[in-house]
Order: sequence, then C-alpha cells, then structure tokens
Amino acid sequence: MWEQIAAHITEATGEPFGISTNQSVGGGCISQGSTISDGKRTFFVKLNQASAADMFAAEAVGVKEMWETHTIRVPKPICWGTAGNSAYLVMEWLDLRGRGGGSQVWEQMGRQLAQMHRTGTRDRFGWDRNNTIGSTPQVNTWTEDWAEFFAEHRIRFQLRLAARKGMRFDGGEALVEKIPQLLAGHQPIPSIVHGDLWGGNASVTADGEPVIFDPATYYGDREVDIAMTELFGGFSGAFYQGYNEEWSLDEGYDRRKTLYNLYHIINHFNLFGSGYASQAQRMIQQLLRS
Repeated sequence: MWEQIAAHITEATGEPFGISTNQSVGGGCISQGSTISDGKRTFFVKLNQASAADMFAAEAVGVKEMWETHTIRVPKPICWGTAGNSAYLVMEWLDLRGRGGGSQVWEQMGRQLAQMHRTGTRDRFGWDRNNTIGSTPQVNTWTEDWAEFFAEHRIRFQLRLAARKGMRFDGGEALVEKIPQLLAGHQPIPSIVHGDLWGGNASVTADGEPVIFDPATYYGDREVDIAMTELFGGFSGAFYQGYNEEWSLDEGYDRRKTLYNLYHIINHFNLFGSGYASQAQRMIQQLLRS
C-alpha cells in the first residue's frame, strides 16, 4: 500500500518520492493519520477503509476549492485514491501548534476567513457533489433558496437520520416548516464555507500562520461557519473582531446561529449518541418559541 501511495505522490508532484520514515499521527476520530517523508519532503496521509474513497475525494476537492481562493491557509491536497483495502488522501504536511499564537494570529484568521467567504461565491446554494459532515452523509443538492436548502438538506435530513435511530424530536417537523419564517428577509450570498469549523479544525503553524482543515465544504450562508465557531468553547475574541472588521455579520445573526448550530448538535446525536439529545430538544423548543 505505501509503495502505491509513494508512486502516486511521485506522479502527482512530478518529483521522485520514496518513503524513508512513516509515523502515526493521533487526533482523528474518523480516519487514521500518518506522516511520511523521504528526508526532504514530508506529507500527511489520511487512511480509512476503501469504502471511504468518495469521502476522501470530496474532502480533497473541497479543500482545493478553498485553497484556490488564496485567502486563508489550508493544507493543499496532493493526491487521493485506493490501495488494497484502504482509501487514502495525501496532503501537504503543516507543522501545527494547536490554538496558540496570540490575539494577532486569531484576528488574522478571522479576517482571512471573511476574505474566503467573500471571494469564493456561486449563484446557488449547495455544491457539485455530496460529501460528509464527520462520517454522516451531507446532501448538497443545488438550491436557489437558502431557507429551502437549510430546511430540507440540513435539518430535515438530520431529523430523518435520528428517526432511523429511534429518536423523534418533539416539534422537529414543525421547526422544519418554520424555517422560512425564521430566515425571512435574510438573503445571504452563497459563499464557500468550511462547514465544520469547530476549534478542533483550526490551528496555527509554527510560523504563526492560521490554518483551517478537515472541512465539510459547500456554498451556503457564511454565518454557518461563524455560528459553529461558537460551539464547544468558542474562538478567541480577536477572531470575531477580525472577521467583523473585514466583513461584518448581518443583522439578526444572534437569532439565526441557534438554528445553524442545531444542525451540528443533531448530527452529533446521530454520530455519538444520546448525550446530545436533550441539547437538540432544547434548541428546537427555543426556535419554535422565537
């Protein structure tokens, strides 16, 4: 398998590559990670079962679209495919140092994310292909209307997955019907979004450059990325300052962010179990009362 991956890197980069070191890298909950090097160049490799090949291909294409905005740093995809019983995704290796770097770096991250949102746009919501959010399928059917897209392909889809697990959230379908009202008057630009921007998917390099990675890319309301940064501890205040100075959020964001984050909380229920059920139910009731 590793010989096949090395040969693919050679083909993709146009430079001979042979693996001299191979080290496992921890931290992922969906796929395994390794770094491989020939002593001159180092790459990061994600591995999973061969059935994950489409998931890796979608991730690679999504990262590539983000990279092509030339705004915020993302690890450039090199090549991807299958070898034996495994799927793989090879990306450039970045020396990440967690969430340090000070307020200036996080302000820069906010500014650069806003630049990505402003630069990468389409005329509809969705994407050219479906992908995954974690390991959950994410439907990205092109849709003209944002409220329709979010109601059908985000909230209703997750509710149906939950129902298959035996969980029917009280008021869930009523909320889906109310989404056009909750988003009435809000007409966002279809921006390229990371789609899964919690703290674990943002970091800083050893050189002090902000980086985002492991996306669930599509074209949607840019506010979905900002909303998710507020889950699970939130980002530095400097991040939000930098974002708003570059492109301020629209009026009413504080009302919409609960709806946008509900998608992730129901998905966490579907991925990780009942620990997220009560939180999702509270959010549904809050939105129905609003």
